[in-house]
Amino acid sequence: MTPTRSNALARRRWLAPAACALSLALAIPGAALAAEPAATRQPADDDLPVKDVQTFAEVFERIKRAYVEEVDDKTLLRNAMRGMLSQLDPHSEYLDADAFEALRETTEGEFSGVGIEVGLRDDQLTVISPIDDTPAAKAGIQPGDRIVAIDGTPTENLTLQEAVDLMRGDPGSHIQLTILRDSEQTPRTFDLQRESIQSESVTQRELEPGYGYLRISQFQSRTGDQTREALAALTAKGPLKGLVLDLRNNPGGVLSSATEVADQFLSSGLIVYTKGRLVDDDMRFTAHAATLAPDVPLVVLINGGSASAAEIVAGALQDQQRAVLMGTQSFGKGSVQQVLPLGNGDGLKLTTARYYTPSGRSIQAEGITPDVRVVRGRLEVDDTPGFQLRESDLRGHLQNASPSAQRNAPETPIAANDYQLSEALNLLKALNVVHSARASAKPSAAERETAD
Repeated sequence: MTPTRSNALARRRWLAPAACALSLALAIPGAALAAEPAATRQPADDDLPVKDVQTFAEVFERIKRAYVEEVDDKTLLRNAMRGMLSQLDPHSEYLDADAFEALRETTEGEFSGVGIEVGLRDDQLTVISPIDDTPAAKAGIQPGDRIVAIDGTPTENLTLQEAVDLMRGDPGSHIQLTILRDSEQTPRTFDLQRESIQSESVTQRELEPGYGYLRISQFQSRTGDQTREALAALTAKGPLKGLVLDLRNNPGGVLSSATEVADQFLSSGLIVYTKGRLVDDDMRFTAHAATLAPDVPLVVLINGGSASAAEIVAGALQDQQRAVLMGTQSFGKGSVQQVLPLGNGDGLKLTTARYYTPSGRSIQAEGITPDVRVVRGRLEVDDTPGFQLRESDLRGHLQNASPSAQRNAPETPIAANDYQLSEALNLLKALNVVHSARASAKPSAAERETAD
């Protein structure tokens, strides 16, 4: 039901009695309840508070009558619904048709924009993480950066959806982001060109012979399948001695994809469980016996940009003692959102449950603490010339009997470019040494038979 706007009298008729009119507009049978004597009617848990409904109708009427500019009914009602959701938590929101479609595109891995995941932190628009190989990542935008203006428009009074809408646009168009970084006093300005982003969420490469690197930038609908393909490619040359799973700056995504990824490294046990108010929101996800990498030594990299689904994977592997977590404290988003379509083509993104790691931990607003803390850094190698006496400088030194037996150097200068990744590789090598030593210490079958 939409009130007529022919004149003020018509509006007053629509608003009087306010409780009954709004009940009709919202399809809530409040009029019949209100007509019953208070002594005979038993209060129900889902009754609307009549006084608050009357106050809402009064505010609605005053805005329409006295606001400096004319506002249509649809805009006011949409704003009211947005306000209802935005005050619940930072992740619940009302999605108009365009925003609903944009969310679907992001989940599928194709959209137009600059490639950043944003949220509200202390009522400020904040970068959760940039997506790999996007304009934002290439420009150097970092997790924790606060976006204070978009194309000159201050963000302090924008809703999260309004900010996202401003950042979306046609491929090739430009956008200017004004960003304030915690460690700096003066804002930075980034001039970015929007792109049609078709992001592959999983990449892989070999760090050194036998040591693999698997990067997951976000959890999309196909991330589970892409992870299986990447692991198959890494193991095509032979068994892996160790694997680095990089979840840094991964803002999360689809819950089912996160459980599929964790399942590739776990052959049994609980991955994650959720608890909500409704029975349907209580779910448990367990690992299957068939897996591609059940025994490969594993180091998982996390940081402050690792959120939601990334924390589900990290928490499961940590609780089951399947991997060593390295890096810095994760983001701390321990809630689950459902996207619910509405009859008018819009949708709701509503927080319906909290999730818990296998040991029963809720990481909401706390994050996951890594087993080994390694901050972001860069290793600088001192290559200044200087006299260093080596065995090879001595006259008459013995030649190496096996000159071709040299250590294989990594394909990329890992230590110089990524200190955390370098430390993860070093840890994997140490784990491999320990594993080999334990294996060699065990008596063989023949030795066991002789001993018997």
